[in-house]
Amino acid sequence: MQIQTNKQIKREKLLDQGVKMLMDQGYHGTGLKEILDVVQIPKGSFYNYFGSKEKFAAEAITHYIEPFIDLLTQHLQTPDTDGLSALKNYYAELITEVEKSGYKGGCLLGNMMGEVGDTSEECRQSLLATIERYNLLQESALLSAQDEGFVRKDRSAKSMTDLLFSSWQGALLQMKIEKSVEPLQVCWDTLLDDYFKA
Repeated sequence: MQIQTNKQIKREKLLDQGVKMLMDQGYHGTGLKEILDVVQIPKGSFYNYFGSKEKFAAEAITHYIEPFIDLLTQHLQTPDTDGLSALKNYYAELITEVEKSGYKGGCLLGNMMGEVGDTSEECRQSLLATIERYNLLQESALLSAQDEGFVRKDRSAKSMTDLLFSSWQGALLQMKIEKSVEPLQVCWDTLLDDYFKA
């Protein structure tokens, strides 16, 4: 078992709080002092952990995706579950969680793409790498489902993964203004329960 150092623990706390505040307030609405005050770390110490707010945001993007990758991996490793069913179960769980949260936040990736995706090269690179990592996992599920005969083969698993990611991001934005999971459910039904099926 790996034991975290005090510095690693504080770094994790900064990232956890950063993700929360970036979700709630956006990049431009989040001040470093606010984050540091909540985590109770002196302002000067911040630069021992991260070189700048931009570097911090780029790392927060990577940090944010970890629980989603863990959850998706759990679904993909469920015994006797094909790749398409695993994806459907994963997204159904996300819909339930979003409903419980009162339709708040959406997705940090989508939020950051809209806010700083074309103005911060560091965040743009972090977003690209994070999305690629996440989508490769989804693509592997669709590839398996194609092999198992559950997903159509006239479209590549990659193109369907890209469509799923983009559609889900758009549905999350629509969800925020409608205060309803209906856009997410439509995305789920249309793609996972219809268009992708063999």
